[in-house]
Amino acid sequence: MRGGGDGLAVLGRANRRRGEVEAVIGGERRILCLTLGALAELETAFGAESLADLGQRFAAGRLRAQDLMHILGAGLRGGGNRLSDEDLAEMAVEGGIAGAAAIVRDLLVATFAPEAERGAAASDP
Repeated sequence: MRGGGDGLAVLGRANRRRGEVEAVIGGERRILCLTLGALAELETAFGAESLADLGQRFAAGRLRAQDLMHILGAGLRGGGNRLSDEDLAEMAVEGGIAGAAAIVRDLLVATFAPEAERGAAASDP
């Protein structure tokens, strides 16, 4: 697992060019990334036929709590965190459900949006 297990927040570790985002989950600052393996995991979880189908599903913006958990879990594993969805279900996400939705939004933008949009999203407050 990346990062310090000492509970200290390490800022600025995520590489947006690689599609990484940072989030505090389970009291630790973690890196999330939708790697090719993570995307394949999500295709299976959502029954998507292709990456385009997966992107369209996410673009519709109608995600359930379970969807958020699948995306966060895949992103955490893609970022090097050894956590199952069951582990994640027991963890607090900084900002609660709104924080989880914001992390998922940032992760999907970092993965699917054109580079110009990724830069604009990264600079949003």
